[in-house]
Amino acid sequence: MNKSRALPSHLALLLLLLAGGCVAPAGQGAHILLVGPDQAYARPSDAARAAQTGDIIRISPGAYTDCAVWKSDGLVIEATGDGATITGAVCGDKGLFVVQGNNVTIRNLSFNGARATSHNGAGIRAEGAGLTVEQSRFLDDENGILAGDNVPSAIVIRNSLFRGNGNCIAACAHGIYVGHIALLRIENSRFEAQHVGHHIKSRAARTEIVNNEIQDGPTGSASYLVDLPNGGSAVISGNQFEKGPLSQNKAAAIVIGAEQNKGLNPAGEITIQDNSLANDTGAPTAFVQSYIDASVTLQNNRFSGAVTPLIHATLPR
Repeated sequence: MNKSRALPSHLALLLLLLAGGCVAPAGQGAHILLVGPDQAYARPSDAARAAQTGDIIRISPGAYTDCAVWKSDGLVIEATGDGATITGAVCGDKGLFVVQGNNVTIRNLSFNGARATSHNGAGIRAEGAGLTVEQSRFLDDENGILAGDNVPSAIVIRNSLFRGNGNCIAACAHGIYVGHIALLRIENSRFEAQHVGHHIKSRAARTEIVNNEIQDGPTGSASYLVDLPNGGSAVISGNQFEKGPLSQNKAAAIVIGAEQNKGLNPAGEITIQDNSLANDTGAPTAFVQSYIDASVTLQNNRFSGAVTPLIHATLPR
């Protein structure tokens, strides 16, 4: 678009907001909903009840003791600056944000301390098809992000932080746990010091984990760094992995196909390349432990400590 034409609409939007308008045009059929102490929507849950398809929700910095159920499709939910934190009781014993709409984007928010009576509370519980999470932080939740089975869904996570999530009080909770979906892609993100569960557990038909830091550190007690319990296809590339001395399962960093009793995804290429693994457990570990018949391609991976690159294992009968 020609810049001289775009400028007046931008000025009009700015003037509307400065004049105290709390719902502004955001494109055909969509609006901007502003959330904050001095806005029409004091809490994210207030905006969630009002949101319609394609709306943009902008949340001012601050701590919101609130949970929200997002039912509309095509939403963009984003903080307007650093320091917007969602905490408190979860909705429906599920999550701080329960995303039921399809094709939703969440950006630049922190989700802290999600707890449920089931011990399975999530910062974000994804129930719709299609979720993108960018520049967000998941701190001390039971699950950072949790998604159940939704075969058409693709979940993409970029530039985000997962620290201190997970437990195995009941069924285990993890940094990220997705059920049977089409695609899980995680890129340029950092995982630190998850507890007992795994940093990443994916039942997706295809899993892509690219250019992340996934580390237990001195205090993390995660079992596996990556668990693909039903196999499928995967690309795991350019990551910095570390297993720490408190790991609950020192046997392996990446495990593939360990839950065949729950069915396997269609076999596909599994390529694991250009990663590094530091084994600080004090015991030998496998970089990859595979329980599936399909081949696993390892290329240009680097190790420190006692590491066996690949072990093909058999599940007990």
